[in-house]
Amino acid sequence: MANTKSALKRANIAERNRLRNKAYKSAVKTLMKKYLLTVATYAANPSSELKKEVDARMSEAYSKIDKAVKRGVLHPNNGARKKSKLAKKLKSSSASA
Repeated sequence: MANTKSALKRANIAERNRLRNKAYKSAVKTLMKKYLLTVATYAANPSSELKKEVDARMSEAYSKIDKAVKRGVLHPNNGARKKSKLAKKLKSSSASA
């Protein structure tokens, strides 16, 4: 337990930040999973509507990753690696289709 007023305040701030970071990380993971499912569907049955859906999901995921990096939730290299993984998945699926 914190012994001083400033230590107690720092503990409260750390907890608040932990919860905010957790929400960002969870949102990034969710959007990545939705994108990967959409890419798998697109790879199985390519169509122009699904391509638009894939692009929309990619845009959402990229946006959330960039916001997480900007706010310091993710390290810039981690964000770049996640975005690269998403792009690579689309490229490999479209090459096979």
